[in-house]
Amino acid sequence: MTDISTDAVVIGTGPGGEGAAMQLAKAGKNVVVVERHSRIGGGCTHWGTIPSKALKFAISQLTDAINNPILMECGIKPKPTIAQLTATAQKVISEQEAMRRTFYSRNNVELISGHARFEDANTISIEDGPTIKTENVVIAVGSRPYHPPDLDFEHERVFDSDTILNLEKKPMSLTIFGAGVIGCEYASMFRNLSIKINLINSRGVLLDFLDNEISDALSYHMRERGVVIRHNESLDRVETLDDGVIVHLKSGKQVKSDALLWAAGRTGNTNNLGLETIGIEPDSRGYVSVNNCYQTEVDNVFAVGDVVGFPSLASAAYTQGRAAAMAILKSDNAACKLDEIPSGIYTTPEISCIGRTEEQLTEDKVPYEVGISNFKQLARAQILRQNVGMLKLLFHRETLEVLGVHCFGPNASEIVHIGQAVMSNPAVNSVNYFVNTTFNYPTMAEAYRVAALNGINRLF
Repeated sequence: MTDISTDAVVIGTGPGGEGAAMQLAKAGKNVVVVERHSRIGGGCTHWGTIPSKALKFAISQLTDAINNPILMECGIKPKPTIAQLTATAQKVISEQEAMRRTFYSRNNVELISGHARFEDANTISIEDGPTIKTENVVIAVGSRPYHPPDLDFEHERVFDSDTILNLEKKPMSLTIFGAGVIGCEYASMFRNLSIKINLINSRGVLLDFLDNEISDALSYHMRERGVVIRHNESLDRVETLDDGVIVHLKSGKQVKSDALLWAAGRTGNTNNLGLETIGIEPDSRGYVSVNNCYQTEVDNVFAVGDVVGFPSLASAAYTQGRAAAMAILKSDNAACKLDEIPSGIYTTPEISCIGRTEEQLTEDKVPYEVGISNFKQLARAQILRQNVGMLKLLFHRETLEVLGVHCFGPNASEIVHIGQAVMSNPAVNSVNYFVNTTFNYPTMAEAYRVAALNGINRLF
């Protein structure tokens, strides 16, 4: 095939690849995007973020319907199958893919289907396709679930976070090995379907990067819902049977359930990219090392998204892609500050946070104060019958600067953005902003005023 010459090649069409491609294209650069799958959007769209969140929403709707007193009085008891619940995601996936194709078309970005491989730092070959000469390359190939070599993922009762979405029949019990974000999200979802959940955690607490109070709240709520959490455990072996799976732990425990969801770690999709030909060596989990502009040790090669590891968020990947593009464009705004990116964890209830935790502020010897709003006291939460949760503000005792926002409860992933907006603007970053701002009533956003007043009252 005829060779192609371009300003930049982006490998992968997930959020990171899309962010880089759009930023470069809008700056007038010629961009070619290579995608090895037949459909664009990456794992985020097809077997990760979008389908799992669509499943969560479908389960939440089902739970609300089951617990709705009006429907109960009418004798309505919905009982959809797992397949019906997961099928609700397909329409969203199709709409997302179609929308993203228009982005590339509208910005004159060429899409090429095939597996990309480095021949040298300025040459990309496409399997059964053209060879591309380019000035810059952005690697945005994402990641996949880590598979221990001795675990049989071909067994019909063993799943990872990609294949669990293909579950056709509801198991009576499920063991989830790995209590990171993915494990906790699926534990919440499937427990809401009355599936007995064993959540096995290799660490001492759930999601130890969170503020301790938020982590404790998640653990308490999960246990109250019936999730069995086993901390500080490590795997010995997995025994697969015709009627279930037995997880043998090194502590001597044996946990039997109908199925196993392996959710312990991920691996960067760097295999067969030819990185060795340009001197880039991924780590043992396939992740690529980059600087704060997402530049690898090869000057014209950048890497963004899950393939660089933490924080492995779709939102962060898009921002990282834009940051890499800005570095290619020699912009002063190239760096991406991870501490300015909120985390969103779609457990039930949701968790979202930005900024520092109490533990970090204590370690750094920062004089801070805490303001808390318990959702059970908010009229909006009472109306929604979702009064489990809290908003926690951390602010400097002297300057009143907001240092952290931590939310546990319904719509936490939306609520946190109010705090993010204030924290990102030095001109208004003060807990007094929330005291002096009039929030619609009743709303969940009102929690900011309540938490701010609670914190201010502690100063006197």
